[in-house]
Parts: sequence; C-alpha cells; structure tokens
Amino acid sequence: MDTVESKPDDVEHIEVSLLLEAIYQRYGYDFRAYARASIERRIRRLVAKKQLASIAELIPLCLHDEKTFSELAQQFSVSVTEMFRDPQVFRALREQVAPILKTFPFVKVWHAGCATGEEVYSLAIVLSETGLLDRTTLFGTDFNDDALSRARQGIYPAERMQDFTRAYQEAGGTRSFSEYYHASYESAAMDGALKEHITFANHNLAADHVFGEMHLVFCRNVLIYFDRSLQNRALKLFTESLVRGGFLCLGSKEDLRFTEVAEAYDVVDWDARIYKKRGES
Repeated sequence: MDTVESKPDDVEHIEVSLLLEAIYQRYGYDFRAYARASIERRIRRLVAKKQLASIAELIPLCLHDEKTFSELAQQFSVSVTEMFRDPQVFRALREQVAPILKTFPFVKVWHAGCATGEEVYSLAIVLSETGLLDRTTLFGTDFNDDALSRARQGIYPAERMQDFTRAYQEAGGTRSFSEYYHASYESAAMDGALKEHITFANHNLAADHVFGEMHLVFCRNVLIYFDRSLQNRALKLFTESLVRGGFLCLGSKEDLRFTEVAEAYDVVDWDARIYKKRGES
C-alpha cells in the first residue's frame, strides 16, 4: 500500500497539535482552539529563541520544565494594552452605561483578559467620576501571572503618562489625570484609592468557568485570537456571568453577529461594541 509523504507544513501542523495537547494534559491550559496562525507564529518565535531544530523538540521541554511552559504561555498571552485605549469606548461607558449601573445597589465588573491592567484602572477612573466606584468591585482576570503581577503593582512608565492623559481627556475625563497617579523618577504608580476596589485573579477563558454575577463584562481585543468554537465558549461564559440588563463590551473588530449568544443581547452602541443582555434588570 502506497503512503503519502507528509509535506513539511503538514509535519509542523502535527507538531503544533501535539504540543498544544501536551500542554493541556500536563497543565490544564487549553490553547487548542486559539487562532492557529497566531499560535504557530508565537511557537516559532520561542523555537528560534531557544535555537531548537523543530517544534517537536519543544514538547518534552514544556512537559518537564515549567519555566519553559511559562515562557511559552507568555508568548500566547497578548499583553498589548494602554490607559483609555479607544477613548470613545470609555466615553460611551461614561454616558450610556454608567447611568443605568447607578440603578443597581452595588456593581460588579469583570475585565476578562486584562493583561497588565491599564484598562482596569481606566474603568475604575470612569466609575469614580460617575459616582459609582464606592459601591463597585472590579475583577481583572488573565491567565498570564506575570502580567497580573504587574497589574497588581499598577506601576507604569512615566513617559506614557502624556499619551494616557490625552486619551483620558478624549474619553470625557472631568478632572486632572495627574490626580490618579503618583510619579517618581521614571515610574508612575496608580493611586491606592483605585486599587482598593480592584481584585486581580488568574482565569483562563479556554478552561475555567463562570465568574460571578456581573453587571458589566469588559473583554476587548481578546476574542480575535480565538477560533469560532472558543469565541462561542467565552461569549457563553460572559452571558451566564451577566445579570439580566447587564452590559457586555467587546473590541472594535469583535461583535456578536453570527455567534451562539447573539439573540441574548440588544445593541447599545455599535461603534463602541457595547451590548445589553436582554431581560428585566
């Protein structure tokens, strides 16, 4: 019986699948449904960095060396973020969502895929300026523990504060942005009054479960790295986590059309990708 010789690309595809399955079996992190092109690009980057001959050589390293796995997991975690990224989104939250959140006796906000925390602090500032922070608990989650550690510290390069200030003003900020951080030499530390209302925790959208009863779920520019099945899994988690009348905010290239939860929401602001879960609040 003739056999069909595998092309190099086919072999690499098998190696990637085996690596992702090994990670899932060994550590419980499920990257199998992440967008394959993005995953393969990040794996190749680590293979080149470690000067390995093939992706297959990375499998035993990840299985037997947790540091190697952690290094690869950080490659998978896209930690590109900034304060008030896409200012119009935060303006929409301020003007269209905050007034409705005020009707609740307390507010719980989940920022899924928070990376190093800049947008969590941005949310806290909006909530403070709309009179909601004192009765709000914010949960910032990510599967990257190194990113979470930086988020908890809330210390960012002072050189970024000028850009952050500009974005804050475009987002409808009503105070001086300098009130929210303390600058020292080359760093700026976020104010402790904001941190008091924020809890950072490890949560993996590919494997973990519902995260409490939330009034706002904020997950921007994360789903674009998932395939359709994992997108639907994450969106179901968000939907189950939200109270009726709660809000979901996605990234500019993400939307609910053609997803399994589309019928559960009404559009609040299409440009800002803000949706409201149907039902009485």
